[in-house]
Amino acid sequence: MKIEAKRTANEFIYPPKTVTDSCHASTVLPLPDGTVVAAWFGGTREGNDDVKIWVSVRENEKWAEPYSVSVNGESLPHWNPVLHLRENGEIILYFKYGKPIPKWVTYYCVSKDGGKSFSEPKILVAGDNDGGRGPVKNKAIRLSDGTVVAPASKETITKNWKCFVDISKDDGLTFEHSNFVLRPKKNLKTVNMIQPTLWEDEKGLHMLVRTGMGSIFKSDSKNGGKTWCKAYDTGMPNPNSGIDVVKLDNGVLVLIMNPISENWGDRAPLVLMYSEDSGDTFTEFFSCEPTTGDHEFSYPAITAVGNTLHITYTHEREGIVYQKIELSF
Repeated sequence: MKIEAKRTANEFIYPPKTVTDSCHASTVLPLPDGTVVAAWFGGTREGNDDVKIWVSVRENEKWAEPYSVSVNGESLPHWNPVLHLRENGEIILYFKYGKPIPKWVTYYCVSKDGGKSFSEPKILVAGDNDGGRGPVKNKAIRLSDGTVVAPASKETITKNWKCFVDISKDDGLTFEHSNFVLRPKKNLKTVNMIQPTLWEDEKGLHMLVRTGMGSIFKSDSKNGGKTWCKAYDTGMPNPNSGIDVVKLDNGVLVLIMNPISENWGDRAPLVLMYSEDSGDTFTEFFSCEPTTGDHEFSYPAITAVGNTLHITYTHEREGIVYQKIELSF
């Protein structure tokens, strides 16, 4: 298959280090009217108590001044926002709150004006105090039967990383916890896995996951995410950094990733890969950030409207970049 990519937007959402000294973990949501909403966390440094969630809306090819969202009376850091568009047009913003990471609690708030403002944040799941519920980094997807499935994971005090999905029958307001994905061993060590990214096809539901083993692993479900097979190695490189995938209308998958196989290695370059066999194989076709070495272009988010990709990612921990890429086949 021949695929061509034309970048039609490549811009910082705001000038680096002008809103906050540091930022990370963006999420992007294109809306039916052509506007785009993005969110990320930012403060003096990841994990510091002044870190909040920041939101901006792109209208007429211009990003509005970012504004912050936070837990009322907050005194702890905010993390990993994820945007979700409900069928009624409302936008849900999920994020994690607290420290250490194993004590994260997931909050959510709702926008009824296209992301220009959000309601007061509320706890997503009562009693949630063991690492968070709902989407942990990447977007939730809507299955063919209308169910919303959120890619989730937990990091325990003993440094075990485990993936699951949270399943919603009311478009993202309440969730049912799936089983954890069974972790295999590699080099005699249990594979720690977090931050899955999801897609559905005629064979079922699938996830790719970040690991600490130098490669991306995959798991499959035949019952809408309730149970999962033991994860298995795809062989695709992963430097223990976030990934994301989107399924296009023609069934082609587009994966955004750092193609480095060293654990905690460089988070550069940042490339796009495509698959036309439901994720069995991927081929690189475009570089969002070609620079290599000791740089960071990381934690990407990707979604699509038709053959138009909308992408955001962390740029050197100082700014969030938005790219719009038109695909042709």
